[in-house]
Amino acid sequence: MPIAVVDAQNLLADLISRYRSRVDYLAIRLEEAEGTDILRRGDKIETLSEGLSIGGQIRACYKGGWGLSSFNELATIEERIEEAVTAARIVGDSETLLAEIAPHQEVCFVPLTGTDPRHVSLAAKKELCDFYGEILKSVAQVTTTSVRYGDTVQRVVLATSEGTLIEQSWVDMEMRFAATARNGDTVQTGRETFGSRKAYEDLTNLESQVFSAATRAVAALSLPAVKGNTYTVVIDPILTGLFVHEAFGHLSEADMAYENPDLLEVMSLGRRFGPKELQIFDGAAPLGHRGSFFYDDEGTPATTTQLIKDGVLVGRLHSRETAGKLGEAPTGNARCLNYHYAPIVRMTNTWIERGTTPVADLFSDIEEGVYASNWLGGMTNGEMFTFSAGEAWMIRNGQIAEPVKDVTLSGNVFQTLADIEGIGDDFYWDESGGCGKGGQNGLPVGCGGPSLRIRDVVIGGEAEV
Repeated sequence: MPIAVVDAQNLLADLISRYRSRVDYLAIRLEEAEGTDILRRGDKIETLSEGLSIGGQIRACYKGGWGLSSFNELATIEERIEEAVTAARIVGDSETLLAEIAPHQEVCFVPLTGTDPRHVSLAAKKELCDFYGEILKSVAQVTTTSVRYGDTVQRVVLATSEGTLIEQSWVDMEMRFAATARNGDTVQTGRETFGSRKAYEDLTNLESQVFSAATRAVAALSLPAVKGNTYTVVIDPILTGLFVHEAFGHLSEADMAYENPDLLEVMSLGRRFGPKELQIFDGAAPLGHRGSFFYDDEGTPATTTQLIKDGVLVGRLHSRETAGKLGEAPTGNARCLNYHYAPIVRMTNTWIERGTTPVADLFSDIEEGVYASNWLGGMTNGEMFTFSAGEAWMIRNGQIAEPVKDVTLSGNVFQTLADIEGIGDDFYWDESGGCGKGGQNGLPVGCGGPSLRIRDVVIGGEAEV
């Protein structure tokens, strides 16, 4: 911060006391972020930068209306408070409903288990990108490669008119790799992404994974495309994590529900969505993941929220406003990417709990099916989803058989949850996630889960008639 922490806290406390009587709720956020961004395409470094960002935001609520003003000059903070307060008073015309939380005063840092990336030189980070880039290029028939490195250190001070005064900081790191192979008009791409909030070392020693991204792209050039049909499918834990985040998790964000009466009716608590063995959670309280923190961006303590218990919907994710409007408890899921944006309801770490079925048994009795692993991409539209697998094999007579390419999995999330036939006893945390919503893209999240067996999944497009 441009001023000492104690001075910042004193300043915020003074400003809160002077303006709190004019609104129902007032929050002031100061933020300092520093980071590194490196992009290598082929042999060329296109981006090599280190940056420092200092700023803040004011949020004011009056009669249910919100005002937001952001700034990067502390000297203008009183003007920005006036802007936010004035805007809230102009638009407010009903009732401010914010679920109650106890005020907290704390200084906390999400702990590292290894090297802080700030202690690694820019030259060393570039060398790491070059090292991985050369691995991608070393595979014959790979024509295009990219390596991206990014790290961010954020430090936030939050003060509210309810007495909360929190300083919180964390470190986030990520690397993305892509290799495109070509044979005539046939083009295939392999990708890998790794992230961490624990140690710079988590991004080193990834040679085998990087090499695998390139070799998968080349191998896919000669693979047969999957025959479009409806299959019983086994998906690996990485795809399970993507599915629970993208297809189900966003529908659990309460702002999606209270703004959409039809969705609120579908996502009614107590409704059965899956088998009795199905347990789904979200929470920032488990430390060590990319969605982990101590307090959300409204000062609500991190929690673990069970969304589905024994196959039945029992919870959803909340900000204080959505919790207040729906008469439920806040869950600590109000997050913003940085001081330019207002906090909105976002996932943190989302996972399906491991089951009891040995993974090998998930394949038994499948006469013809598909085993899908890893992911290339995906999209959702309400309750409908389409995901592309990074690798896939046919299942024949209960055994993994020949590899295939161009495998997409499509369906309705509610029907797919109901069609889960088996939940594996394995589990994997995927820390590659960067979530986008409301223009706030790249918010770090964690996803996890076991292998799943699901019947009647549409693969490769429309099912054959």
